[in-house]
Amino acid sequence: MKFLITAGPTREPIDPVRYISNRSSGKMGYALAQAALEADHEVVLISGPVHLDPPDGAKLVSVSTSGEMFEAVHQHISNCDVLVMAAAVADYQPAMVSKEKIKKADGNLNLELIPTRDILASVVNDDRRFLVVGFAAETENTDANALKKLHQKNCDLIVANDARDAMESDENEVTILFRNGEKKKISRGPKEIIARELTEIFENVCEKGLTKKIT
Repeated sequence: MKFLITAGPTREPIDPVRYISNRSSGKMGYALAQAALEADHEVVLISGPVHLDPPDGAKLVSVSTSGEMFEAVHQHISNCDVLVMAAAVADYQPAMVSKEKIKKADGNLNLELIPTRDILASVVNDDRRFLVVGFAAETENTDANALKKLHQKNCDLIVANDARDAMESDENEVTILFRNGEKKKISRGPKEIIARELTEIFENVCEKGLTKKIT
């Protein structure tokens, strides 16, 4: 199968030297890419800025902003069987980007933020024939918020975790929520092990034909 995986954070520029980002390390997405390759799948890895070496055999597409990730996903999505949206894409970006470095002043600086384009939601209108896997990094009501995202974004399944324990960590603990109401928990462990279990789940869902077809 052909996997399209997003990983890492995005950086939304404020001026030439400053940006808005988050604490995502990209380790979960990169571990998923490695696990898919070990299972003899093809992998396109769309990655925000991280300090990781890409897995041997993956086609790496490096991006920085959420807009660049949006374009990269849509460029490659028609040729995938499994879309795994593991990246921590910024929800907001500055309304205006200064061409010059903003100088420090005595008063407050007000920064207007506008929503970024929602990559995951943007695939729902396609006549898709691929599995859509969302990720939900939450800090409260993890399962409830993930379930809401599952249906709002029309995912086939969603992987939920506590962002406080997962970001910048080599370990993770996740709960997989399915459209049919099924729930599966993977206990805390190295992200490489979590990734292998998740890859097996994605394979099984594809084999059973449980993807949500949009027509």
